[in-house]
Amino acid sequence: MKHEKSDRAEQGKHENELGAPFWNNRWKNGQTGWDVGHASPALTNYIAQYDNKHSAVLIPGCGNAYEAEYLTTNGFTNITLLDIAPQAVSRLKEKFKKYPQVKILCEDFYKHEGKYDLIIEQTFFCAQLPQRRREYAQKISSLLKTKGKLVGVLFSVNFDKSGPPFGGNQLEYKTIFEPYFHIKTMEACYNSIPPRAGSELFINLSKK
Repeated sequence: MKHEKSDRAEQGKHENELGAPFWNNRWKNGQTGWDVGHASPALTNYIAQYDNKHSAVLIPGCGNAYEAEYLTTNGFTNITLLDIAPQAVSRLKEKFKKYPQVKILCEDFYKHEGKYDLIIEQTFFCAQLPQRRREYAQKISSLLKTKGKLVGVLFSVNFDKSGPPFGGNQLEYKTIFEPYFHIKTMEACYNSIPPRAGSELFINLSKK
C-alpha cells in the first residue's frame, strides 16, 4: 500500500512538472529544442494530397504551428490550434491574427472538447508521460468524428536521458493505438528531416 501511494505521488509530481508551468517556462527561456523551424515534410506531403479543405483539423500541443501555416496556404478553412502554454498561445495569436480560419485555444488537451476530421500529431505524443499514452490514444479517438484520422510522426528511438521527449517503438505504439484505431500506416518515415532520419515512424490511423 505504501508503495502504491508512493507511485501515485511520484506520478502526480511528474504530471505537475509537465503541466502548463513546465511548458510555459520552456517557452520563456527559449528551451524549445523540438522546434525545427518549419513543417515536417512527412506532414506537408500528406496535407498536399488531402482533398477536403473544409475538414475540421486539430493540432494539439501545436507550439509554433508550422503545419497550420501550411494548411492556410493550401486553402484549409477550419483549423484549431491547442497548446497549454500561455507564452506559446500569445505568440500564435499574433502570428495568425489575420487568419480567421485559425482558432487558437490555451487549454489542457485532456480537457478539450470538440469533433474533428483530422488530428495532426507532431512532437506532442512524445511530450506525454509514458503512463498517459493510452489516455492520449483514447482522448484522440473521442475527439475524432466517425472515420476521422490521426496523422503524424512518432519517434521510433529510445532516448538516453529522461524525457521529454519520450521515445518508443512500433510494437509498443501498436499496442497503445490498436484498441481505438485501424492502423492504415505505421512505418519508417522516409522523408524525415536529416537530424531525425531513421528515428521516426509515419502514422495514418483511422478511428474505429
